[in-house]
Amino acid sequence: MSATDAPLRVLAVDDEEPALEELLYLLGQDPRVGSVLPATTATEALHRLGRTPTDGPDGPEGAEGGPAVDVVFLDIDMPGRDGLELARLLGEFTAPPLIVFVTAHDDFAVRAFDLKAVDYLLKPLRKERFAEAVRRAAELVRAGQGPRPATAPAGPAPGLADQVPVELGGVTRFVPIADITYVEAQGDYARLHTRHGSHLVRVPLSTLEEQWRERGFVRIHRSRLVAFGRIEELRLDGGNVTVRIGDRILAVSRRNARELRDLLARHAAGSVRR
Repeated sequence: MSATDAPLRVLAVDDEEPALEELLYLLGQDPRVGSVLPATTATEALHRLGRTPTDGPDGPEGAEGGPAVDVVFLDIDMPGRDGLELARLLGEFTAPPLIVFVTAHDDFAVRAFDLKAVDYLLKPLRKERFAEAVRRAAELVRAGQGPRPATAPAGPAPGLADQVPVELGGVTRFVPIADITYVEAQGDYARLHTRHGSHLVRVPLSTLEEQWRERGFVRIHRSRLVAFGRIEELRLDGGNVTVRIGDRILAVSRRNARELRDLLARHAAGSVRR
């Protein structure tokens, strides 16, 4: 199978769970669709893509890495950054994904096509009309007018962007990962702590652990990751182990204590040899 004949890589974005589930179902039924990533906000969509608006032409969305997805099926009326804003942001990438808007409002159509949308679907969705939108997107990709590179190199690993998009009062801000000192799990969310405050993102701690391992984040507790380079002290008090990061004292679970001590010892030994 050639690169252009490969199944579509799709991102589906809708803030309403029933609508998102319907999107995922319809996409899953179409043989032209391969992988599908779900997102409920523009911020989560950026997390899924592993991208930020500050990436330049040679950054993650550039020719070397290729886009993370071929097509984005995108709701318009969403809290925070809406679908039109997200589409405008995606359009700034060197190789932007194709956009198919999926909305209950017909009054955004002119603005949508100004953003070079492939199609504009109205809710409630009809299977035949939805399949036509998929067909259009697949044909554009096959014709080389979509973002899939002809050689189809693997896209960058999600989460390797240098900044994390976070929602704050309806505004999307971008927090440098280098500024994050530790992360705490809060259900399906994670709270990112910096010297200047904290931010809640809709990403499970386990996902961040996997994505940020190469950036030096280590698990010290089932509900906590720390930036290894930010640990200032390791304290042993009887059977309890804690680490100090700035003015915060964080507990280390027994399960993670030995691994952390070994890691610190190897790091210290390496520093002495140098």
